[in-house]
Amino acid sequence: MRFITFEKHDGTIRSGVLLDSDLVIEMHEATDGKLPGCLIEFLEQSESNMRIAKGLLQLSLGDKGAYPLNEVRLIAPLPHPKSFRDFYAFEQHVKSARENRGLEMIPEWYQIPVFYFSNHLAIKGPEDKISKPADCNWLDYELEVACIIGKQGRNITAQEAEDYIFGYCILNDWSARDLQRQEMKVGLGPAKGKDFATSIGPWIISKDEMEPLRLGKGFDISMKARINGILLSEGNMKDIYYSFGEMIERASAGVTLYPGELIGSGTVGTGCILELGTEAHRWLQPGDEVELEIDKLGVLKNSIIEVR
Repeated sequence: MRFITFEKHDGTIRSGVLLDSDLVIEMHEATDGKLPGCLIEFLEQSESNMRIAKGLLQLSLGDKGAYPLNEVRLIAPLPHPKSFRDFYAFEQHVKSARENRGLEMIPEWYQIPVFYFSNHLAIKGPEDKISKPADCNWLDYELEVACIIGKQGRNITAQEAEDYIFGYCILNDWSARDLQRQEMKVGLGPAKGKDFATSIGPWIISKDEMEPLRLGKGFDISMKARINGILLSEGNMKDIYYSFGEMIERASAGVTLYPGELIGSGTVGTGCILELGTEAHRWLQPGDEVELEIDKLGVLKNSIIEVR
């Protein structure tokens, strides 16, 4: 199932599912209030709510709560996640990005999956405009997959972690590389280099839809990024070094994870300008359109604008 959040013509925000027929089903309306109107509340009882939600797949145009996709505006499927951790799980990206800075691979990276906390209150959705920070000259995108936690847990093992995942979506971890470079010399960060925007969407696909594609520690899904229609990045999630299970094990060690928390994979190999080098493409500028495409997860498109 593809879960979405959308704005209706009257300005109200609702969550629902997107059918293959490009039909949007508003969960709360279609079930006469049995399902909540927003996804974060749905996730708090995700297992029981999923049993009800599966009945929505049988609806068609004319049924209560059914709307054509072109009559609503998709926003971030989880506009207000409870937290956002971003990991660093693709070996090729780590190696290449470090080589470009004249650095060798660090052995500690192979010992534990590492992450940082980013700004969960700066989430953007499909077609949203991304304001370039006023003092940033090296604006970059990052091509990632995210998983969404659907059940509360603590000290979760990697083997158990699948039970705690609700679904997956595309994630673009926008990066002000010059700000990031400056602050990380101090030994902390990234912070200001990352906190201005993170895009997710256009939908969250339930984990059962991904199982047939499982390969190695990830999924056999192609990951692409285009700038102004030109293909720049191309990778595959099957190449991930740390599984989402291993990431969840690390994140939940001594800490309780809650439904609605967002976890990013880190950038796939070739998935940003920092890794490719500015000879492949200049840093992003206002007017650029960045399009991330991942099999099963859809297309996430955003344009850059001057800071407002």
